[in-house]
Amino acid sequence: MQNIVAGRIAASTTEFIELALGTPLDLWLGLEGESEMERAARMDAARDILADNPDFPDRVSQVAAQAIEAHAPELFNVTLLSAGRPAGRRPYRGGVAA
Repeated sequence: MQNIVAGRIAASTTEFIELALGTPLDLWLGLEGESEMERAARMDAARDILADNPDFPDRVSQVAAQAIEAHAPELFNVTLLSAGRPAGRRPYRGGVAA
């Protein structure tokens, strides 16, 4: 299965997100070991992008929702249970525990 965003094939999950958002993730998440000056410059750039694109938070939410929907089983390690009574539970028979 190929993930195509804006006419380009994303080679990884990170690239898919970056193509969908139109910005690199490092801009929003930062880099380990960045200096205060680098952080301030990154935050200024992020503020400029948000000011120029007021719909950006909605786009981010949409991308996140689509990713969760597409990958929910892997993200939440969902296992379907068989119908009937839950596994590992015995029916109540009354009485007092010894």
